Amino acid sequence: MTSSKSANAIRMLAVDAVQKANSGHPGAPMGMADIATVLWQNFYRHNPTDPKWANRDRFVLSNGHGSMLQYALLHLSGYDLGIDDLKQFRQLHSKTPGHPEYGYTDGVETTTGPLGAGIANAVGMAIAEKTLAAQFNKPEFDLVDHYTYCFLGDGCLMEGISHEACSLAGTLKLGKLIAFWDDNGISIDGHVEGWFTDDTAKRFESYGWHVIRNIDGHNVNDITAAIELAQSVEDKPTLICCKTLIGFGSPNKSGSHDCHGSPLGDAEIAEVRKALDWDYAPFEIPADVYEEWDCKAKGQSLQQQWQDLFAEYAEAYPQEAKEFTRRVIKQELPADFNAKADAFVRACQADMKDMATRKASQDSIAFFANQLPELMGGSADLAGSNLTLWPEAKGIQEAEDGNYIFYGVREFGMSAIMNGIALHGGFIPFGATFLMFMEYARNAVRMASLMKAKNIFVYTHDSIGQGEDGPTHQPIEQIANLRMTPNLTTWRPCDAAEAAEAWRQALIKQTGPSALVFTRQGTKALERSESQLKDVAKGGYILKDCNGAAELIIIATGSEVALAVDAANALAEEGRRVRVVSMPSTNQFDAQSKEYRLSVLPADVPKLAVEAAHSDFWYKYVGLEGDVVGLTTFGESAPGGVLMKHFGFTAENVVAKAKALLG
Repeated sequence: MTSSKSANAIRMLAVDAVQKANSGHPGAPMGMADIATVLWQNFYRHNPTDPKWANRDRFVLSNGHGSMLQYALLHLSGYDLGIDDLKQFRQLHSKTPGHPEYGYTDGVETTTGPLGAGIANAVGMAIAEKTLAAQFNKPEFDLVDHYTYCFLGDGCLMEGISHEACSLAGTLKLGKLIAFWDDNGISIDGHVEGWFTDDTAKRFESYGWHVIRNIDGHNVNDITAAIELAQSVEDKPTLICCKTLIGFGSPNKSGSHDCHGSPLGDAEIAEVRKALDWDYAPFEIPADVYEEWDCKAKGQSLQQQWQDLFAEYAEAYPQEAKEFTRRVIKQELPADFNAKADAFVRACQADMKDMATRKASQDSIAFFANQLPELMGGSADLAGSNLTLWPEAKGIQEAEDGNYIFYGVREFGMSAIMNGIALHGGFIPFGATFLMFMEYARNAVRMASLMKAKNIFVYTHDSIGQGEDGPTHQPIEQIANLRMTPNLTTWRPCDAAEAAEAWRQALIKQTGPSALVFTRQGTKALERSESQLKDVAKGGYILKDCNGAAELIIIATGSEVALAVDAANALAEEGRRVRVVSMPSTNQFDAQSKEYRLSVLPADVPKLAVEAAHSDFWYKYVGLEGDVVGLTTFGESAPGGVLMKHFGFTAENVVAKAKALLG
């Protein structure tokens, strides 16, 4: 049983930290303190001394603006988060940023803040737990057996991503996912009756969730009974609907949006102390409260029990234990991965087959999935167009130990769920859609990049070459957006060999996501020497050079590389010295040494970039004195080849642009 003093410690730490920072959200931590206390003291299985213990429960604060709730929980239960860290709430380089940020604070499982993203991440974590359990557990060994708990507010449920993710969670019967709805009826603009009147309980029941209604979020017995009931239902995720009072304990501001997103003020905080019978100075926690909260010994005991179980498992199933250690605990690729990947890339070059790069991607997936059982694929209802299925793919809808997720038309949900899968560990997820529909998922891509999650976003139908579907489906500015996103490495390969290398680089990347962009239209297989093939990994390299110093450099990506080669050949016949640089990844190229970059793109040589995407991006390489064959308008509806000609992506136009630069 928990005490109100334990919950009030959370409330006062939140109030004091927000007041000191003169910024933050005290209302949610005050309102959810009782729920958090019951969960963390009586149910939540974790070890503050080893925040990465493989079989720990996961906790996600989807309403991330209430971050002081999570920081208070971590501090009180014994994580490496001292009282001085709480005093630095929302300050530069502190462990307590304004919203929970993965990698900043031990015990924070995912970055939250954009409402609804957290519950989608939690769905991904629950998928990972269920699938990993099916792959590794044995009848006498529940090696993978933990819950994902998620706190969410009204704002999370208003966001469309909550529909996408929670609908799929019900379909997948994620019984280890338990969400707590902070039903306080308040958002920033005030009481939500004017803009949020959904019957949320019925909505979640329609998804296939187990719904527990009308729980008093300040009644310890009600909360305890609800969690026990939720854990007893193993074939459905659970939503616990908790009626709470925002700002609980504030005599004059509780129940109002006045305490949602601003400090309470010194006078009101004095009243809170009286109301809660909290006779302590700011940031002062009495010893008996610390003692009640401290989870270090309990957590170490829980982990030791699991390690003993794992030792028995390793004796009975040595190969599975070795694989579990590699995939889940160490999160390493197989020792022979690079050698096999290198042989595959070489084979793709040797085959010299013309094909759309989306088909080359499918061939790469088929190869790499057979090397990496941790590869978890998927597509947002476009598997036949994205070409993401391979012969051994098994949908987790049909086989619990599968390796593929049919996400349905849920681009945003898919991408945020993938983030949760990646953060959980044990899997490297990839998910596909058309490049144009990256727009639906943009926030999740950015969050993956912010967290440096190892996630692979696959995008096909990369340009106006997509053709007849027209400008609604033809990306123009999207690839520039991807390339300019910090920590995200974007690849647009020109043929099968470059596609295979792009996949290899995405898989060997230690941290951070990758975006792999592929064509619908066919591409020509291009010849490369051994050294050129190795240089593909550098993101940009000399594909075709000339005798003597180059007069002009043509830079191209994707299907336009073959076009650049044709133009260079035509210019060579006229005696002009033209170098062609294939640049499948500008991010990877930019990461190379200055010496290498200047060897490929000397500063004093005119440059022409060719890409069926927005022109503006390329001026960083060609300079104001250079030129770009690109796009500054939307596309049109017509066959892809017709559009390429219409918008100037022909050898003749590239030659004309080149001659204008050459003078």
